Amino acid sequence: MSLRLGDIVDALGGSLEGGARDTRIERIAPLQSAGPAELSFLNNPRYAAQLAASRAACVIVSPALRAQALARGACIVTPDPYAYFARATQLWARSQGLAPVAGVHPSAVVHPEARVAASASIGPLCVIERGAVVGEHSVLKSRVSVGERCRIGARCILHPGVVIGADGFGFAPEGGAWLKIEQLGAVVIGDDVEIGANTCIDRGALDDTVIEDGVKLDNLIQIAHNVRIGRHTAMAGCTAVAGSTTIGAHCTIAGAASIIGHLSIAERTHISTNTVVMRSITEPGGHYTGVFPMDDNAHWEKNAATLRQLYRLRERVKALEQQRQDDTGSQEQ
Repeated sequence: MSLRLGDIVDALGGSLEGGARDTRIERIAPLQSAGPAELSFLNNPRYAAQLAASRAACVIVSPALRAQALARGACIVTPDPYAYFARATQLWARSQGLAPVAGVHPSAVVHPEARVAASASIGPLCVIERGAVVGEHSVLKSRVSVGERCRIGARCILHPGVVIGADGFGFAPEGGAWLKIEQLGAVVIGDDVEIGANTCIDRGALDDTVIEDGVKLDNLIQIAHNVRIGRHTAMAGCTAVAGSTTIGAHCTIAGAASIIGHLSIAERTHISTNTVVMRSITEPGGHYTGVFPMDDNAHWEKNAATLRQLYRLRERVKALEQQRQDDTGSQEQ
């Protein structure tokens, strides 16, 4: 199946220039490999050199790249090409019949006391336990597990193997052994949340673990009990967040980052890959990076304290060197 360029523009907006509305698009493809019947996009000006050589039928570009695109051929001009591309992929999926079908797969197990919206799609081998809620138009792919009393909002997507509401890791030491602390809370997930394959979100010990609206979690992420993640925060694969940490809204956390428990992360914080966050971040909008080798803990703490002072020490040394040069110059005169 294909779509006409005119149909795409009618559905998504933008300005079609240098091309015909009746041009048929058979696929959305990367700029460097797109062929004469394919739609592509250019978001980053650094790749503008690829534009002239592209064989794409049409390229989605920003107004700043309009002239270059027109010199090559047809283009759709829009203020945000990447967002337009994202909407184009959604339109394509709908047109190709790839949208999930509402209903519960025969192999899924849904407890009689669970509530699943009629518009939700529950995939093969899913398990939805007693008192759980799945909201309107949410999609659970295969083998998703939703624990007792956990709630999933509207228009969420949970990819294969996601586990919502397993017990948090809570044990009390007693006589050289571990005594289990029953996890009495649940997990509450807001609207428009997407959770990647094999990600686990633990239920709270007493209060609930909360994932607010619009959060995006990648594959293989661990969210421990009583964590709260603010709206529209995005977290890349293999990240781990320990218990009772609160992460603000609109944060981005790169892959394999680790955040220890009982911290607060301010909104719009950006954390680099493999960074270990060991203290709260109170100033919004910061960008934090840090990888530090393992050592005996007492040595590690001393070295870490010293490392944090290196920049100030560097500035002091530079100032002393400048003062010495100034003093030497004065003596020579």
